Amino acid sequence: MSTLQRVKCQAKAHPLAMDAVLAAGVLVCMVAGSFVEPRHRDSVSWALRTPDLLSLVLMALGAAALVFRRRAAMTVLCLTGTVSVIESVTGDPRAPVAMSAVIALYTVASTTDRPTTWRVGLLTMTVLTGSAMAAGSLPWYAQENLAIFAWTGIGATAGDAVRSRRAFVQAIRERAERAERTREEEARRRVAEERLRIARDLHDVVAHHIALVNVQAGVAAHVMDKRPDQAKEALAHVREASRSALNELRATVGLLRQSGDPEAPTEPAPGLDRLDELTGTFRNAGLHIEVARADQGTPLPAAVDLAAYRIIQEALTNVQKHAGPQAKAEVSVVRVGPNIEITVLDDGSGEDDEPGSGGGHGLLGMRERVSALRGTLTTGPRYGGGFRVHAILPVKSRAPGEDPA
Repeated sequence: MSTLQRVKCQAKAHPLAMDAVLAAGVLVCMVAGSFVEPRHRDSVSWALRTPDLLSLVLMALGAAALVFRRRAAMTVLCLTGTVSVIESVTGDPRAPVAMSAVIALYTVASTTDRPTTWRVGLLTMTVLTGSAMAAGSLPWYAQENLAIFAWTGIGATAGDAVRSRRAFVQAIRERAERAERTREEEARRRVAEERLRIARDLHDVVAHHIALVNVQAGVAAHVMDKRPDQAKEALAHVREASRSALNELRATVGLLRQSGDPEAPTEPAPGLDRLDELTGTFRNAGLHIEVARADQGTPLPAAVDLAAYRIIQEALTNVQKHAGPQAKAEVSVVRVGPNIEITVLDDGSGEDDEPGSGGGHGLLGMRERVSALRGTLTTGPRYGGGFRVHAILPVKSRAPGEDPA
């Protein structure tokens, strides 16, 4: 830390002590100036003189008042202005008592607003200069009178400039702090969104595969004694579903690894190109599924492709869990203008609970995925039984506030 920085730190930590040092310096300057007077009005030669006792007392009072200039700036200005007027009227020759008033005026200007500075500065300049010109022993046009006018103006102007600079620096500091807070909030928001996305993926993966494992394990337990070959086939499906679940979980959790951790798998995220594989796993679990596609092989953005796959996966998982053993499902993927529409229907008997009634987060996760892409999602029971999931996903990003027609 440099010497100037240490001095600034000490000044901020002990303002009263620094003002006392300033007052002592001003007193020394005023006393030293009171011992000198011009020998001739039109020359630059000087002569020594002895100041009056009253002048010394007024200089001491003005300097002492400056010790409290930060605490009561207006009061100190009134006091120093009063002693300056007294010295202007009684001093012959005058002592530079007005120096204390200039310092006090600078303090007022640097700690108040500009209108106050203008009013107080003009009043101080008028009173000090007017009293010196009207009641002093010198002619009104004397250099000493004009010097009082100039120095009070300089004090007010310098104080206002310092106040403006402080305000400018403070504004820059606040703007930088606000920008830093905005960056931190944006970073936290992105982290929260990424955590939510990963949580949705984990839920979809676990719910889908665990549902399949549960169904196949039930089939194996039911036919174990009478039809061991079918039980063996069901257990093979259990093994395949559990392996697929572990692979997807490993790929999803790999996103949470730090930079120094081992590399995560680089398998691409699933999309509609794996729809046949997805429906095949449900068919192996005993669910009757019909698939209709009219998307003309439209290439989809990665986020839309993943969302469509997860929506179908979650909807079929709900059918498997809630629609009953004899339920049939219909999946359709249709390109309609700028959107891709996903529809999953079932004709469940309603014997099990309706999807989402058991406290799960499947429908909520689907709604969050669709909302993140600025699409629309409609879910609800069908007339005559069953359940319907209908999602409209924009193939291209839509401007905020645009109606997802």
